[in-house]
Amino acid sequence: MSFSVGIVGLPNAGKSTLFKALTNQSVAIAEYPFTTIEPNVGKVAVPDERLEKIASLVRPAKTTPTFIEFIDIAGLVKGAHKGEGLGNQFLSHVRGCDAIVEVICAFGQESAPQEDITILETELLMKDSETIESVIEKLTKRKEAAKILEVLRILQAAVSKGTFIVDFPLDEEQKEEIYPFQFLTAKPRIHLFNTNSDSKSTNKTLSLNLKEEQEISELSKQEQEELGMRPHLDQLIEACYTILNLITFFTIKGATEVKAWTLLEGAGILEAAYKVHSDFAEQFIRAEVIPWQELAKIQSQTKAKEKGLLRTVGKEYIVRNGDVIEFKT
Repeated sequence: MSFSVGIVGLPNAGKSTLFKALTNQSVAIAEYPFTTIEPNVGKVAVPDERLEKIASLVRPAKTTPTFIEFIDIAGLVKGAHKGEGLGNQFLSHVRGCDAIVEVICAFGQESAPQEDITILETELLMKDSETIESVIEKLTKRKEAAKILEVLRILQAAVSKGTFIVDFPLDEEQKEEIYPFQFLTAKPRIHLFNTNSDSKSTNKTLSLNLKEEQEISELSKQEQEELGMRPHLDQLIEACYTILNLITFFTIKGATEVKAWTLLEGAGILEAAYKVHSDFAEQFIRAEVIPWQELAKIQSQTKAKEKGLLRTVGKEYIVRNGDVIEFKT
C-alpha cells in the first residue's frame, strides 16, 4: 500500500513550484491558469535520521528510504463542483489521494487570505454534499443499508454547516463504512501558505517561500552549505507523515541493504511482513524485533543477538515506530 498526498490550490498559487521543489521533476510553470492539466506524480523520500544512524552501524551497500507520493493537481476555481474550470478532473484526482495539501498564495499579506481558503474548502464541501445526496438516494432502496444511511444523514447535516468529515467525531466502524465513498473532506489536510514572511508552523499549517525552496532544491548539498541556504521542505513531508498516522520500521539485509518501510500506526507484524514480501506474511513463523535506539546504543546487530536484546514476537505483535525487524519463515 502506498500513500499519496494531493497538492491543491487556486490557479498559480504555487502548486507546481512546490511539486518541482519536492521532486526535482521538470514541470510546466507559467503565469496563466491551468498550466497543469494532467496531474504530475512523484515519489519523495521521507527524511529520517534513524535510517542514517542504522546505516552508519551496518555500512550496507545500499540504503533505501521510505517514500510518500505527491500529486500536483490542476488548479481549482470557484464553481469546480459544478464543473467550472477543470473542476470535474480536479475533484476526481483529489478523490484518489490519502491527504490534501492546500497551497494558498499569501505573499505580501500579514494575515491568511481567507477568501482563497473559503473557495477551496467550499468546493470540497459542496462536492461531498452532492456525493452524499446521491449515495443516500441509491441506498434508500436497500433495507440492509439502514445503518450506513443513518451515518450518511448525520454527515450530510454536518457538511451542510461547513464541517469537514475528517473533523467530525466518528468511531472506527463508522469510518470503515464510509471509506469506500472516498469523501473529499474525510481526508486530512494541511494549509501551506506560499509566503515571503516568517511564520510559526504546526503539523496542519506551514508557511514556506516556495520559489526559494525550488531554487534551493536545484543546488547541491555543498552549494547549499556554502551559500548558507537550508531547505525547509522536510517540515512538509514530516507533517504529511504525521497527519496520515504513519510510522516507519526498518529491515537489515546483511551488508546488502538497510531499508525503511511505511506502515499505518497500529498495524500488526503480518502487515509489516507483507510490505516487505508477500511470502514473509504467508510463511510467517516469528520475528525478531529491537527498537532502533537500543541497536544504536549497542552499535551491532550481532552483539544485540548475543546479549539477548532481540525480542521474539508472534503474529499478534503490533509494530512500533522505529522497530528494526527480522522476519523468520
